[in-house]
Amino acid sequence: MVSDVKNIKTSRSKRVFGGLVNNPVLEDYSLRYAPSSFRTWSEYGVAMAALGGIAYMADQAIGGSLAIQFGFTNAFWGILTAALIIFLTGIPIAYYSAKYNVDVDLLTRGAGFGYMGSTITSVIYASFTFIFFALEGSVMSQAFNIFFGVPLAVAYVISSLVIIPLVVFGMTLLSVLQKWTQPIWITLLIIPVLAVLIKDPSSISNWMQFAGKSPSGAGFNPLLYGTAAGIALSLIAQIGEQADYLRFMPAKKKGREWMWWLAVMAAGPGWVLLGASKQLMGSFFSSVAVTHGTPLATANQPVHMYIASFGYVFPSAAVALTVAASFIFLSQIKINVTNAYSGSLSWSNFFSRILHVHPGRVIYIFFNVGIALALMEGNMFSILGTILGFYSNVAVAWIGAVVADLVINKPILKLSPSYVEFKRAHLYNFNPVGFGSMVIASIISVAAFFGAFGAYAAAFSAFIALFVAFICSPIIAILTKGKYYLARDAQYHAGTHHDILTCSSCGFEYEKEDMACCPHHEGPICSLCCSLDSTCGDVCKSEIKGVPVKSISC
Repeated sequence: MVSDVKNIKTSRSKRVFGGLVNNPVLEDYSLRYAPSSFRTWSEYGVAMAALGGIAYMADQAIGGSLAIQFGFTNAFWGILTAALIIFLTGIPIAYYSAKYNVDVDLLTRGAGFGYMGSTITSVIYASFTFIFFALEGSVMSQAFNIFFGVPLAVAYVISSLVIIPLVVFGMTLLSVLQKWTQPIWITLLIIPVLAVLIKDPSSISNWMQFAGKSPSGAGFNPLLYGTAAGIALSLIAQIGEQADYLRFMPAKKKGREWMWWLAVMAAGPGWVLLGASKQLMGSFFSSVAVTHGTPLATANQPVHMYIASFGYVFPSAAVALTVAASFIFLSQIKINVTNAYSGSLSWSNFFSRILHVHPGRVIYIFFNVGIALALMEGNMFSILGTILGFYSNVAVAWIGAVVADLVINKPILKLSPSYVEFKRAHLYNFNPVGFGSMVIASIISVAAFFGAFGAYAAAFSAFIALFVAFICSPIIAILTKGKYYLARDAQYHAGTHHDILTCSSCGFEYEKEDMACCPHHEGPICSLCCSLDSTCGDVCKSEIKGVPVKSISC
């Protein structure tokens, strides 16, 4: 084994990254721990950037669709139930992401999924970003079509291409964009609601009596309520996009710990307070739009909602149209830069593990946007409820398994490491605790969704996914005695007391949290070079097969 390693080493040269990877402003540490040297934003700055992405109008579209399809009562309670679950599951994910400065992909690796096990969740998360990019892009394209007469097929292309230049520079540009547009967006969000309530007080009672196309009218039906909540739960993966920002949270400052906690809770699980409010707003505005003569078939489109609601604010129809268009364009840009950004991070994680190459995060922006554009051209907006209802089962199973590990296996059972270990050198490829729980929960809930266990199980399939994942995780952890969390002793400092280490593969310096001790390279190695190495044969973990690992002092 030792001679084989030496023979490989003699023919090996230093790893050379392209310009897109070497530029931290463009790359944004897409596959790494976010170092303290790069985390120069304040708690407020990070929180505002994270919350800026909540400007999307998918909430209004989903809320309007639920009200039309299931009636006011089922939509109302479904939205609130989903919001409560999303808030509670978001707390531990936000905390661990901010504390250990890792995105949701790296967090998943260390939360019971293993190095390759989290590969599947990268695709689940990437799917979330391009599904909602397509949804938001469709809303923007509808506005282009109505306000400027641009054909939808062309509008889809415009709505996609306009986002790309804004995402290239990552957090550096996004933090500025979200911060300065937030006051304008909040103002335009609140004004039409107040105007409708003041000028038409009866709109509230009309909303509460709104039946849409519901077979139960405006009344309660448990099956419709469960289905509505399941669709709303598709947004549970949004916490991943929040974590993509929260990983840049600065360290707690003595005497100002409250500021750190406030920012993490507001920008983490707190997003759903605004999100659920917007879903209810969409439900409300869809009833207002119908009152003004909008057909039920299109009343769930935000463009029609805001044309009707801004009509209460401005007596001039032309002004109302202009302001409504401006609000929609601003909202969609704010969210789709986040969707494209988060998608680029997730695809980077996926392909680096599968192909052992990393051309740079920027390349995957085009890939993610391209998939979203194909969905838009395929008119995915017309089957929104079906897509989100199915997707929520897998997304909830993933998040449920992660949260169970963070709140049960780590602090209570103490079978999972107390910290987040994300480096390939220290992890088994698959950990049955999280990965197994997600697979079991997904299979059962998807089968339920398609009617295998009856009507009630179909309606509450997302709840089944959450319950099964949450129960299976600690059970499997106990059965395996936590054996598959760490493949070797994890040394954050790679055998030295220094804060900054030089990677023996690429020659660049990184903070100790991003390093491991590598017997193949005979020195410290950064997490990215470790992920990309296809020649080492995982010799650092050879003790798994009973072969002693080569002793190297890093």
